Amino acid sequence: MVVICPKCKIKLKVDDAKLSTAGSRFKCPKCSTVLVMKKPSPLITKTLDTTKVLVAHSNPEVLETARTLLQDQGYKVVTSTDGIDVMIKALRELPFLVVVEVSLPKIYGFEVCKKLKARAEMKDIKFILVPAIFDRSKYRREPASLYGADDYIEAQDIPVMLIEKINKLVAMPEESSGKTRPSQKPPSPSPEISGIKTEVQEEKPELRQPPAPEEKKPAEGKNSEAIEKAKRLSRTIINDIYLYNSAKVMESIKNGSFFAVFAPELKEGQKLYENRISQEIRNSGNYYNDTIEEFISKKKKN
Repeated sequence: MVVICPKCKIKLKVDDAKLSTAGSRFKCPKCSTVLVMKKPSPLITKTLDTTKVLVAHSNPEVLETARTLLQDQGYKVVTSTDGIDVMIKALRELPFLVVVEVSLPKIYGFEVCKKLKARAEMKDIKFILVPAIFDRSKYRREPASLYGADDYIEAQDIPVMLIEKINKLVAMPEESSGKTRPSQKPPSPSPEISGIKTEVQEEKPELRQPPAPEEKKPAEGKNSEAIEKAKRLSRTIINDIYLYNSAKVMESIKNGSFFAVFAPELKEGQKLYENRISQEIRNSGNYYNDTIEEFISKKKKN
């Protein structure tokens, strides 16, 4: 190790073997200044826990279904309902896999994926995205982009396909690393989640929008819950359009043609919104259009 004397600025070469973590004293041969030097602490390499999975979803029913499936397979399960909490728990718990909903509040699921995979200690972490499908019959193809994730699964397919997808993702890395993971039982058939389509659509986390002005505060009690529900549904619709058409969405925003290009999808979303949101709440604010405008504005800045 080479150090510089703070007094005479001479460079000193010190044998690392003579250093201790508590501190060793040395005298500068030129100016006799006494130096105290400590042996550097060894770097602690963090490793992902191959027995642990983090599941993040805004729908409690989806969350509980995934938790039960994974625990039955011997995994330790950590759960979360928003993007910031996912980041904190992932860095603290170091799961080898995150199953995350695309449209989480605070930080989107695909943004969480990008941020965590960019970190050195998390580079090997696996991600499975869960899109927020608002029309099960329409989107029967894989998304155009997984945003750095390793796979995706639709919420209604979690009971029968989640374990199979996880096994495919972890098989090769685990064989090469020699690490073991909990003993796996063949996945037993799980009942379909009752009403999963409705729950996933309606129970989305709140939008990342600026707080409503004070004068718009009929948002007490029942009305406030209904308004948040309207915002969540709007956010779900626009996120699904983006997930399945990301390149096309970005190009249309760049060209100023988003509303023309996606007129059919937006009309379909509007119809769903009107069917699920009461006239009273729709009269209190145009949450559907506001969400779309906010989405476009954010993408333009990016």
